[in-house]
Amino acid sequence: MIGKTNKFVFILILLFAFNGCRVAGSNRQAQPGQLKVVVTTGILADAVRHIGGENLYIVTLMGPGVDPHLYKASEGDVMELDKADIIVYQGLHLEGKMADILHKIGRVKKVIAAGELVSEERLLSPPEFKGQHDPHIWFDLSIWAELVDSLSVRFAKLDTVHTEEYLANGARYSAELRALHSAIRDSIAIIPPNQRVLITAHDAFSYFGIAYGVEVRALQGLSTMSEYGLMDVTDLVDFIVKRKIKAIFVETSLPVRSIRAVQAGVRGKGHQVEIGGELYSDALGAVDTPEGTFIGMVKHNTTTIVKALK
Repeated sequence: MIGKTNKFVFILILLFAFNGCRVAGSNRQAQPGQLKVVVTTGILADAVRHIGGENLYIVTLMGPGVDPHLYKASEGDVMELDKADIIVYQGLHLEGKMADILHKIGRVKKVIAAGELVSEERLLSPPEFKGQHDPHIWFDLSIWAELVDSLSVRFAKLDTVHTEEYLANGARYSAELRALHSAIRDSIAIIPPNQRVLITAHDAFSYFGIAYGVEVRALQGLSTMSEYGLMDVTDLVDFIVKRKIKAIFVETSLPVRSIRAVQAGVRGKGHQVEIGGELYSDALGAVDTPEGTFIGMVKHNTTTIVKALK
C-alpha cells in the first residue's frame, strides 16, 4: 500500500512530469544533523541561509534569472520536495499555480508560506490585482527585516535544538537589513526630486517606491503572466516624453525587447531616453557574485538607479 505522503507525491509527479527535466540540487546531500530545507526562490533562500547557518541544507528550486511568475515545477523539483524536512515558499501568489500545490503539501509536511508572516497592513493590494497582495515585499527592506524576524521564530519552534542560534542569526541579519534600509533612503535622496521616477518592464518595485520616495511606472502589471499591449506602450512613451525622463531600466529575469520598444517609441517622438542598466527584480544574480546575495542585489539596484537618474 502506498503511504499518505508517497501517494501524494506520486500524484504530483504525474502532474509535473512534462514541465521540465531540471533536477534541483542533484548530486548533493545534507550532512548528518542538518535539516533539508527546500526553498522556491533565491531571494527567500538567502534569508533562510542567514537564519539557519550550518544547521540547514538548502535546496533552491529557482536559480538566477528565473521568473517565478512563470515557473513550472519539474519532476526533479517534486522529488526534492518529497525529501525535504521543511519547505519554504514566498506565497502571495508569487509562485503562481505552484503555490496551490505547496499549500496542499502542507497537509503532510512542514511548509512555511513566508509572505503570510508579514503584517497584512504592510502589504500593498492594488485594485488591478484582483484583490490579492503585491508579492514583491523584499523591495522594502523594513518589511523584509520583519519577515526575517518572524521566519527565525518559526525555525526556532520547528527545530528546538538550535532555537537560540536561529533567533540570534535572524536578529543579526534583520539588523543589517534595517541599516541598509536607511542607507538606501540616503542614496535615493541624491536624485533630484523631479527625476525620482523608476520605469521598468513589470511592476515589481512598488514597495521600493513607497519606502524610498520614488515614483514607479511599469509596462506590465505585478505578474509577468499578464500581457502588455500597444496602448500600454503608447501611454508609457507619452509619460516619459512629458516628464523628460532620463533613463529606463531592464530586468535581468525578463526579455529586454519590451523596454527596447518603449525606448524606440520615445525616440520617435524626439526625446532621448537611455537604458539605465539592468535591475534584479524577482531573482538574484549568479552564484558567487555580489548580486548573488540579497544585500548585494539591493546594493547593485540602488547604485544603478542613482547613477542613471541623478
